[in-house]
Amino acid sequence: MKLRDAFRITRGEVVALTGAGGKTSTLTVLAHELADEGWRVLATTTTRIAEDELAAMPHALKPEVGAAAISAALEQHRFSFIYTGIRGGKAYGFDSVSWLLDSVDADALIIEADGARRMVFKAPYAHEPVIPPETSLVVPVASLKALGQPLDEEHVYNAQAIIDKFGFYPGAPIKSPWVAQVLRDKDFGLKGVPDRARVVAWLNATPASGYQRARARLIARLILRSPRVTAVALGSTRSSDPVSEVQRTVGAVVLAAGMSRRMGEMKVLLPWSDGRTILEHILHQLALARVEPVVVVTGNRADEVRAAAERSGALTVHNSEYETAEMLSSLQVGLRALPAHVSAALIVLGDQPRIQPRVVDQVMMAYAEGQGDLVAPSYQMRRGHPILIDRRYWQEIYDLPKSGAPRDVINRHPVTHITVETDSVLRDVDTPDDYREERGRAGLS
Repeated sequence: MKLRDAFRITRGEVVALTGAGGKTSTLTVLAHELADEGWRVLATTTTRIAEDELAAMPHALKPEVGAAAISAALEQHRFSFIYTGIRGGKAYGFDSVSWLLDSVDADALIIEADGARRMVFKAPYAHEPVIPPETSLVVPVASLKALGQPLDEEHVYNAQAIIDKFGFYPGAPIKSPWVAQVLRDKDFGLKGVPDRARVVAWLNATPASGYQRARARLIARLILRSPRVTAVALGSTRSSDPVSEVQRTVGAVVLAAGMSRRMGEMKVLLPWSDGRTILEHILHQLALARVEPVVVVTGNRADEVRAAAERSGALTVHNSEYETAEMLSSLQVGLRALPAHVSAALIVLGDQPRIQPRVVDQVMMAYAEGQGDLVAPSYQMRRGHPILIDRRYWQEIYDLPKSGAPRDVINRHPVTHITVETDSVLRDVDTPDDYREERGRAGLS
């Protein structure tokens, strides 16, 4: 996956790179990707970069040439770096980029907004970072090479600030949770981020496979505990496709509002295993797959369903139209109840007790790897649940008439089907016979 796709760059974007461990390489790779698409990309710094790093830029110039000459350079080179001068082996940029935005008709402005003396991990000093207020996307950077390095001033930029704030032992090897804590901290990785800017963290130098990628995935999930962070990209600027995956917050909507008329009793409250009801078992499987937050939509026997959901740590929301409405109504209510930082939702049936964490993982990994924004498991060429729906499609679901169904939206867009080896994605519990059969398939009777 390209950086431009992982960061979801749009024309007019002002991107500020902060942190340590590959800001300049990220700037150049991202700018080249956009330039290859025909964009006119202007880059600069609000601090300084090493003079020798100007060689990585296809064209560099100073503002004295004027806005018309800068625009002409963009037309010719597609990617130009602008700086004010060189002192002591450093190329200096601008405290303010407002005049560039007002005068130069670039498609994107990319800014190196922080310094780190080429270290792979950092905490900012009081004067850092220098993020312009016009910034629309902030990318805090850290290198996975920081793991295992000593937490000291020789290896970490401003290590003492990290030690003072979190109480980590000086000189101790850096651990995965420490990286996450720094990147998601409002005084460190999120310092100076404008209120309206998106935040996508970038874990550079992440291998494409193996144990270290798993560690990076853990760091990403810990970073995403901050609702201020939209996504965390994992990969390496040294790769032709730099991004291996993008972790985003994926929630779940569990549909449990139905009348259960064919069952004759409330099916989501039927016993399943280990003292849990069907609903509690489903919520336990989602917890094993590390899906959070989870919203359970209640309707019939709402108090009992709410109690079962809350025992499992899930949120609940009530569908007041449960007696007359179809699934669409419950889905709309559930999606609206998810927090604003959730990027996608798994649509989970409350009567599908053989849901398996590994299937949920497969669906979520396909989404993280950029295979699609609508992802569904498929068994023997038949689509099942849970289906993952990116937030970009939610408004279409809200706009459906009462007579509509979620599949009306799903079927009008490309769906990524993930082949699974279990028919559990197709089977639910509607009748007493279904209940007995599913219990038998699960080895419970």
